[in-house]
Amino acid sequence: MNSQISFQNVSRRKLVDEVVLQLQKKISSGDIPPGHKIPTEPELMEQFGVGRSTIREAVRVLVHAGLLEKKQGFGTFLSTNPIIQEPLDHRLRRAEILDVFEVRRMLELEIAKLAAERRDEDDLAQMRELLDNRAAALNSKRINDYLNSDVKFHISVAAASKNAVVIDLYRTFSTVLREALGSLFLERPMHDPHVQFHENLYDAIKKQDAAAAIHWTMLNLDETVAGLKQSLANLDGSEQ
Repeated sequence: MNSQISFQNVSRRKLVDEVVLQLQKKISSGDIPPGHKIPTEPELMEQFGVGRSTIREAVRVLVHAGLLEKKQGFGTFLSTNPIIQEPLDHRLRRAEILDVFEVRRMLELEIAKLAAERRDEDDLAQMRELLDNRAAALNSKRINDYLNSDVKFHISVAAASKNAVVIDLYRTFSTVLREALGSLFLERPMHDPHVQFHENLYDAIKKQDAAAAIHWTMLNLDETVAGLKQSLANLDGSEQ
């Protein structure tokens, strides 16, 4: 079993995060079945190319999350019922940003539809104010204010869906994405503001045109992900 599990050598800066990410992928994909033992510390150290302390910290993170369990004298095993027990925002922070964007896309397409169908005048006023704040911050190159207004605008769209669970989920996703995008922006400007896409989304919601709201949401996210992939590729290249 253990000899069939292989990992990529870690070369990036956040070693523990990288080890956790690769282990998480093996767990999520089913490469490590519930109840089975994961490779030993020396095996993981060799495959990842990191020290013992990094492996132990990565395992500790996944034990705390409820995915792994340590059995004294026997080793570390995937839980027989590996259900994430940690808060959602913690799990999202352990995820790759592109994976988070894929889930965000699923949420936002339905949110756009519901917002167009259910918005009221207060929702529209809030969206309009945040779009104006976003544009003003962008024009004056106040990056943090721009990113904050951008996130708040999308949260206001979610609020217009009138679905409390969706709003809470989206707010959690947005908080994590705001942190990730802020960090990336500091390293290399990469975020295309897509001002017209946002204006068109607002107009579609105002007109209660669900199909148009979905269209502009999809276009905005697809363009954002394309730019994000390019930026991440550039950052990876600069670190090598």
